[in-house]
Amino acid sequence: MYESCLAFELRERGCIVERQRPQPVKYKTLTIEVGYRIDLAVRSTKGTDVLVELKAVDKVIPIHGAQLLTHLRLSDCAVGLLINFNVELLKDGVTRFVNDFPEALCASSAHSAPPR
Repeated sequence: MYESCLAFELRERGCIVERQRPQPVKYKTLTIEVGYRIDLAVRSTKGTDVLVELKAVDKVIPIHGAQLLTHLRLSDCAVGLLINFNVELLKDGVTRFVNDFPEALCASSAHSAPPR
């Protein structure tokens, strides 16, 4: 339900939204076509791609962030949002993740992907 409603709202605002987008995994010469699924892949009106991982959990734990960082690395997307809908105010359930953020700027971002 959360995914459907959020996709609807984003489309209403002019974004291009893909739900449950397959994310292949490449290992040496092997490609696993549906290794993962991305909850939402969003292209904003400004042309920026953002991956969105949706949860409805009592507490966000590190594995949830690791899952989103894996999606970011495999898709070569720079920015992702982890959204937990199980909060009083939705803004309190949103965490931004950045893939391959420059090391000099990582000190201020606790959720940046480590260098590859």
